[in-house]
Amino acid sequence: MHVFEREVNGHRYRIAAQSVWDPEHGRSVARQVVLGTAAPPPVVDLGATRTVGSRAVGDVGALVWVAEQLDLVGLIDRACGKFGAKNGPSIGELAVAVAIQRACSPGPKRDLGDFLDASVPRVSCLPGSAFSGQAFHRVAQQVTDRQLEQAQVAIAKATVTRFELSTDVLAFDTTNFDTHIATGTPGELARRGHAKSKRRDLRVVGLGLLVSESGHVPLLYRTYAGNGSDQGVLDACLRGLGELHEALDEGEERSRPAQRTLVRDGGFWSPQLELDLDVAGYGSLISLPLGHKVAEEALEMAARRGAMKQLGGKLRDVRGARMRAKVGALDRTLVVVESQELLEGQKRGIAVALRKAKVELRKLERLTAAGRLHRTVLECRVQKVLAREHLSSFVVPSTAGDESTPTFSWRVDATLRRQLERTRLGRRVLCTDRHMWSTGRIVYAFRGQWKVEELFRRAKKGGVVPWGPSYQWVDGSLRLHTFATVLGLTLVSLAKLALGTDGSANAMLKSLADIRATLVRTTTGGAGRRPTVMLAPELTTEQRRAVKVFELERWFPAILSSMTARPPQSRSACL
Repeated sequence: MHVFEREVNGHRYRIAAQSVWDPEHGRSVARQVVLGTAAPPPVVDLGATRTVGSRAVGDVGALVWVAEQLDLVGLIDRACGKFGAKNGPSIGELAVAVAIQRACSPGPKRDLGDFLDASVPRVSCLPGSAFSGQAFHRVAQQVTDRQLEQAQVAIAKATVTRFELSTDVLAFDTTNFDTHIATGTPGELARRGHAKSKRRDLRVVGLGLLVSESGHVPLLYRTYAGNGSDQGVLDACLRGLGELHEALDEGEERSRPAQRTLVRDGGFWSPQLELDLDVAGYGSLISLPLGHKVAEEALEMAARRGAMKQLGGKLRDVRGARMRAKVGALDRTLVVVESQELLEGQKRGIAVALRKAKVELRKLERLTAAGRLHRTVLECRVQKVLAREHLSSFVVPSTAGDESTPTFSWRVDATLRRQLERTRLGRRVLCTDRHMWSTGRIVYAFRGQWKVEELFRRAKKGGVVPWGPSYQWVDGSLRLHTFATVLGLTLVSLAKLALGTDGSANAMLKSLADIRATLVRTTTGGAGRRPTVMLAPELTTEQRRAVKVFELERWFPAILSSMTARPPQSRSACL
């Protein structure tokens, strides 16, 4: 959206102009809306005014700026094209509006129009009333999965180009989101499966996400049925990634494809996938499951005196041991990495799990003594109790007797527990075909995978861009809602990157949200029309920088006055 000034009848006004694609006529059409007067506001006595409300400026304005840098509305409309009500918002405008709403004021689609009207920066030249829940759901049932996938690739390419992101190393992970859709409601996307929240009674929607190493920005995602496989969604993401990298290599005029490396956690280990990645031209970096034979051998080697070496630089808190080994038929470099932070986290997790296990094991003791458990059932339940958090490594159960009259006892072996802490806890076995990478580079690249988990936390309940509650129950609406949520995560990540802040995304958005316009009405003068004016609060150093970076002054020139001059002590202010 372009904001400019125009003189009309001797007065200067600020006008927002927007070019949108009209599929009916096959051409672009212009929309314009008057934002207000461009004249510098006069100074008046605050004692003669009263506050009547406020409007958002900073948080919405920052995300609108990012969306404009990428031409998000245009990219989405060109990929999804013809959808949208006549004289109403396009699918691109709806998706961007919902994305910004999820980041700044999460709520149902019926509140979308009110949210847009409560902000000074504009997503569209259309009024907020045009952005209804009905408009969203109508469009959502028309757009296809393939069109959303094409939009993802176009957005990812624009993101990489505009913000100069590297795609040489990408991290992948999956999560799922709880819904409260009734069991009998038709739909293929929300299904009962392995819910990350442990709510087995709820239908869930799965999400696989690919994130850049630089900036930790979501680039591609795929939704999948709650009962689907993580492996399947990774394959789907790789197809989209192939399209993106082909476009990037062509745009950069590379004679041959760039080397790309995919980072995953141990849950995605598969010899076949490793071969598939190699055939597709991707390198691999993964944390081997600790139960894997080669991982166990690497841990034994690392436990020898002097094997673990301190890493330098930003990784000086990390120790590692490196070796070359065959993983099946694959030639791989292994790095056993030890982190004190991981160790402490695992020890806390074991302590909690052990407390719960003791309660359950004592209960099994009582049931067994009372003759209420057969040996097969008892052993099965014991195995289930000890399956959590390495408990089977140091909690020693003992069952005896026949099938109908078993005996049961257990003990915590302190020696085995200390051995576990010395040889396994706080350690990961990283496996890669990037033999030329330094140990520090391997460890640093894998740490990027943790950033995917951070993005998932942002999308969970209480996060910066929460997926839920979605207020959707139809597959099409769920898919478009997820598309908008990931888009919101992308906007927040890019705003954080543009601002160059080291703080959290949540802290950044809270700081931006404090840049607001205050609606003030004069209490002096005769009967008739009384002007409503806007005030900007005094800004912090970071907020002043945000005004410059995100060009917020174009929406509300009075912000500039608050940056250049402090309010006089006589209680006057810029109006």
